[in-house]
Amino acid sequence: MSTVSDSSREPASILGPTLRFKGELRAEEDLLIKGHIEGSIVHTQRLTICREGHVKADIQGQIIAVEGTVEGDLTAAVSVCVIAGANVTGDIHAPSVSIVEGASINGSVVMETNRSVRTGRPSMGRPASSLATDPVRELTER
Repeated sequence: MSTVSDSSREPASILGPTLRFKGELRAEEDLLIKGHIEGSIVHTQRLTICREGHVKADIQGQIIAVEGTVEGDLTAAVSVCVIAGANVTGDIHAPSVSIVEGASINGSVVMETNRSVRTGRPSMGRPASSLATDPVRELTER
């Protein structure tokens, strides 16, 4: 995945490789993390943890791309992409998740398009809520 920003978008903010931040990080513009972050991240645009970036935090955002290391849960409203060489220790929750061969994931991946839909009915090894979001799958797996 390329970290080159689209020319029609605002330039991304960059947290450089020597930056060390501890606490709650909130941002509303595209953000590239090349330093070390510890705490929590709440983000409303495109967030990229670059190859040299190390994040020890739960992350909430729109679009999350991981090229470096993340220790914590990732929750995205749109998508999460984990590229080759990236390391994620934590759960991933997003409607769209891509994991490129060569990436390391230690956690679960939950893909839901409607997070408010829940059902108490168990499924075949999947969370019950994943069946409720896809009625075609629900009918074929009965």
